[in-house]
Amino acid sequence: MSRSWSTWKRTPFVAVGALTALAVLTACSGGDGSTGAPGADGKPVDVTFWGWAKGTKEVVDAFNASHQNIRVKFEEIPSGNAGGYAKISNAVKAGNAPDLVSIEYPMLPEFVSQGSVQDIGSLFGDDVKKKFLPQAVELTTLGGKHWAVPFDAAPQAFYYRKDLFAKYGVEVPKTWDEFRTAAEKVKKADAKARIGTFFPDDPTTFQAMAWQAGAQWFKAEGDTWKVNTTDPATTKVSAYWQKLLDDDLVRNNASFSPEWTNSLKSGGTIGYVGAAWGAGVLKGTLPEQSGKWGVAPIPSWDGKTASGMLGGSTFAVPKNSKKAAAAVEFAMWMTTTEAGVKARIASGTSSAFPAATDLRPAAKKAFDAAFYGGQDIYQVFEEAGGSIDPRWTWGPSTGTTNSVIKDQFGKVTHGGTTIADAVKAGHDATVAELKKRGLKVEG
Repeated sequence: MSRSWSTWKRTPFVAVGALTALAVLTACSGGDGSTGAPGADGKPVDVTFWGWAKGTKEVVDAFNASHQNIRVKFEEIPSGNAGGYAKISNAVKAGNAPDLVSIEYPMLPEFVSQGSVQDIGSLFGDDVKKKFLPQAVELTTLGGKHWAVPFDAAPQAFYYRKDLFAKYGVEVPKTWDEFRTAAEKVKKADAKARIGTFFPDDPTTFQAMAWQAGAQWFKAEGDTWKVNTTDPATTKVSAYWQKLLDDDLVRNNASFSPEWTNSLKSGGTIGYVGAAWGAGVLKGTLPEQSGKWGVAPIPSWDGKTASGMLGGSTFAVPKNSKKAAAAVEFAMWMTTTEAGVKARIASGTSSAFPAATDLRPAAKKAFDAAFYGGQDIYQVFEEAGGSIDPRWTWGPSTGTTNSVIKDQFGKVTHGGTTIADAVKAGHDATVAELKKRGLKVEG
């Protein structure tokens, strides 16, 4: 039976250990105590906001149309790993960062450790925290301080072409062994078709699968970080996907690239291992295939419901902003009100799965599921979300980890290295980076 989000509790060992280790890296982090209370001088407070999530412009427009005390100016930037994080970091260093930015859960500890964002705990009380699933609050609370407003959760899901699975006589896989069998059947039925894709540019997809398998790359014990990306669970996932690549059973394309998109459009790729937010991506990318796609639980190793979390966004206030209160008020509206969620999802491009649990019915109602034949896709997300192992912790140097793994994954395409080698390179680079920062590390 799946655990519900509301029953999640981290073990005391993990929580206390993380507090101690993170206290070291948050000791010099940003925040000057200014709040910039909205409307304090009787004039609207202008807030600048950088982000990239689908439906964001519509959310900003809806907020500005319904609020007089705060005016939000939105600038769309590249997604984090595509240059967005570098842009934010450079702006913070130059002293011209906006008042609010999108930061995914994996990268938040990195920004906190660099002193780039403010502690917003004084603006984020326990009454507000109760609105969000505990895991999201834990992932945004580091060193006993609260650094961001959670937006969505991102449980995994498997998207598949219902018509082509039926045509090829392929059953929707429930286990990873069945996924390989299904991949073989797809290729046998159509030599040009594949069941899915390995994304060499996106370590987070691989990390979510390692998470699902039971891996724990980062652990905090006392004041020491323990790093292990070569544990049995990760090794199993690495070997599995390496074999799929070696046997030419999945594609090897960059995520959301023209090659990947064209393959989906042509029927050359008939499945997608993604996250809850991927439903909106497919819907917006392939409108001509409406009604042909279905959503299933991500395959697991034993057939029982299990999921990692692939991304998921938060909203943080850069350290130099003088308008923290106004920025947080806007962030709260986006994440805790029906109006905010409806504005985003009604855009037709977002399938966000809110971290605020009470808003899930509103999200489901706002999402036009015709693309999925009217399927209740939010029920799939709900069940997957309840199965995510809460023991996973992100380390304080995710940028280094992911940058190195991404670089090495790119070489897998050319046969120059293996997935396991790439992950080990990420491990070694992470340990070296943490030592360079003066942190205690084992690994």
